[in-house]
Amino acid sequence: MPDFGSFGLADLLPFIAVGFAAQIVDGALGMAFGVISSTLLISLGVPPAAASAGVHTVECFTTGVSGASHVIHRNVDWRLFFKLLIPGLIGGVLGAYVLTEIDADIARPIVLAYLSAIGLYLVWRGYHYPPQEKDPRVVAPLGLAGGFLDAAGGGGWGPVVTSNLLLQGAQPRRVIGTVNTVEFFLTVTISATFIATIGFAAFTVATVGLLIGGVAAAPIGAYAAKKVPAKPMLILVGCVLSLTSLYGVYRALA
Repeated sequence: MPDFGSFGLADLLPFIAVGFAAQIVDGALGMAFGVISSTLLISLGVPPAAASAGVHTVECFTTGVSGASHVIHRNVDWRLFFKLLIPGLIGGVLGAYVLTEIDADIARPIVLAYLSAIGLYLVWRGYHYPPQEKDPRVVAPLGLAGGFLDAAGGGGWGPVVTSNLLLQGAQPRRVIGTVNTVEFFLTVTISATFIATIGFAAFTVATVGLLIGGVAAAPIGAYAAKKVPAKPMLILVGCVLSLTSLYGVYRALA
């Protein structure tokens, strides 16, 4: 646990700004809070397991506020919600356990390269085709994979699940709202697993700043998801996914 008397507002402000910006993107586009926040913490020297644990601790609060906001704005597809929930929780527990026991750095560049390719395809699809909505057929495996990679990589639930559901033709606003709402239950489960394995060591000054900024931004992101039209939303999701994933590949291979 941090010594709250040893730091001031100036120490918190950079992390508040990152948490706010990351949650705006995550709430509006269904991804990137974990990726952006984990990248920052690791770049500052926080061990991967501690960074993932800290980010998921923050996300217990940000996803709770974001999920409630998406429910209020009617952005949630409840059938899709229940199809994702259980596989996502199982994958999250497995991923948190693996990260505390095994080095997952080898698989990370491969997953990020895959997500970069999906992001580029979504940008192309957004520019060339109007979205043709249809019910996604592959859901449970996405939940399992997304939950596992989210815990093991410090972020990945949104990029994996949101992008693949959009790829299958699901309505962007409903996908983003549903994925964000399921993420609340996922992050609580992952955080409980981390606490059981490494304790409360990940709750740092950075965690406090991310928490303040993320909670403040959560309702704004849900409102933006309701207002942004489907076609530009697809392009934005593709751009964010490609840029964050390509940067992750660069850092992993550098």
